Amino acid sequence: MKTVPQRLADLRAAMEKSGCYAYILPSSDPHASEYAPAHYTAWEYFSGFSCENANLVVTLQEAALWVDGRFFGAADAALAGTGVDSMHMGVKGVPTLSEYLTEKLQPGQVLGYTAEVMPLSQLRQLEALAKKEGFVLSPLPLVDEAWTEDRPALPATPVWLLDTRYAGLSPAEKLTKLREALVQEEATAMVVTRLDSVAWLLNLRAGDIDHTPYALAFCYVDMDQAVLFTDGSRVPLEAKDALAQAGVSLADYQALPGYIAGISQPQRVLFDPASLNAALYNALRENPACTLAEKSDPISMMKAVKNETEIAATRQAHLADGAAMVRFQMELEKRLSNGEALRETDVDKILLRYRSQGEGFLFPSFPTIAAWGPNAAMMHYAPKAGADAQIGTDGFLLVDCGGTYYRGTTDITRTYALGNISEAHKLAYTRVLRCHIDVAMAVWRAGATGGELDMLARQPMWRHMLDYRCGTGHSVSHVGAVHEGPHSLRPHNAVVFQPGMIITDEPGIYEEGEVGIRIENELVCVEAGESEYGRFLKFEPITFCPIDVSPVLPDELTKEERQWLNGYHAQVVEKLSPLLSGEEIAWLTTKCAPI
Repeated sequence: MKTVPQRLADLRAAMEKSGCYAYILPSSDPHASEYAPAHYTAWEYFSGFSCENANLVVTLQEAALWVDGRFFGAADAALAGTGVDSMHMGVKGVPTLSEYLTEKLQPGQVLGYTAEVMPLSQLRQLEALAKKEGFVLSPLPLVDEAWTEDRPALPATPVWLLDTRYAGLSPAEKLTKLREALVQEEATAMVVTRLDSVAWLLNLRAGDIDHTPYALAFCYVDMDQAVLFTDGSRVPLEAKDALAQAGVSLADYQALPGYIAGISQPQRVLFDPASLNAALYNALRENPACTLAEKSDPISMMKAVKNETEIAATRQAHLADGAAMVRFQMELEKRLSNGEALRETDVDKILLRYRSQGEGFLFPSFPTIAAWGPNAAMMHYAPKAGADAQIGTDGFLLVDCGGTYYRGTTDITRTYALGNISEAHKLAYTRVLRCHIDVAMAVWRAGATGGELDMLARQPMWRHMLDYRCGTGHSVSHVGAVHEGPHSLRPHNAVVFQPGMIITDEPGIYEEGEVGIRIENELVCVEAGESEYGRFLKFEPITFCPIDVSPVLPDELTKEERQWLNGYHAQVVEKLSPLLSGEEIAWLTTKCAPI
């Protein structure tokens, strides 16, 4: 297998041949997915580092990869000696992507990109910069020329339809809701490009992306018909018949640009610039029959507010997941107390064994993060066999993991104290727990945004002039991607929270080279009640698993925080006991004893 310098040399040879001085590779696919199928992960192939929310720029002499705060430490370590510079997004003194391009490109020089995987929103930013600085922006398929060794084929895993008893609504009902939304937006058609939106709209599931049950697919919907663009050879007859009954026909995955070009009846076509790729945008604007309506994807909000059936199913998935976590922790403690040498990668094996026993388990919802000691300071640390740490006796083990089941998708983090913990690290752990609890027990007047709620989590940190370089929480799909939108607990998220929205609550502390601590549950937004001052909302936990209280400094918690923690643990025992044996219940009861 070629080294990163050899791969970069292949790309630079293709660049020189085409007259291209620089080439940009965003962490994207034709659907602007956060997690792309391996066929489209060119930024990872040419840099040698696996991550999301990144941009790789390769010039004829240099290369640089921009990563966010979750990946600073891991990127620095992985890129050392490869010829690719690790660029920390948002850090003072580090040039932004635009500043770097401005510095490296002279007027008239060409910046190339792959139109198929370039989101329109990012393309427009580059076009504005190119106009200002005088360089030339050009679509060039150089990845196909330079990535010829062991490039994965386009995936085509078996397709299945999520049963309505878990989804709550049929494809026909969801198509009706979408068409009603299009009327409100004064549109007559929509190009559905996001994989999660296609999956939700048609209850369509597959395994085309690792750890995510989606199929590579687009959908074109107008007032009379819907066309699903995917590899039809992997769609079973039963699913084809069900889709046909909902008025959905099938076409080849790569046929959408030609289909758009062939539209002859006037249509006002809605599209989301954040997920439409440049190639499809060109097809739309070149067809005189298509008037363009640039809007946010209306499906995004529809699926963000889970229906009662989805929430009930998700709760059941979390109970199965909580039981697996209990059994994992029991085995971990037993094997460590017996003096067995366990490594970080052993954690994933144990978790997978227990999760696989849960009803309707499909696969892990993301690669397990098991990080011992200082490794946990790297927020998305990925242990690898042969290069992972042995779990020690005095320190924290952070485990961030989850599962996708037929009923729902889970995401949970627990930080376990093993052996002796310093007072400083106990204090850090307690502050993280306070941040977590303060969100979980929040009550607010309806109308608050994710950005406003994010501030609640950070108060125990900010009081000591501390912070963490990531959001406090993200939305989770129903039987889908572990990250979705549009709502999140992030400083600048402007989406108003509504009942039915599910969010993770995962503040942390990350001190590079020293310690990493995170505690994560999923919460669902529910009604809290009304008063003369208005309507109020709150969160309820849907993750049930003991939180390690051994490193907690009780005097650092307020009375209300202690009450929440004890009340939560009482619920953990109540809800998980029916799934556990007598020995497991006794262990759980001890772990959940009031403090």
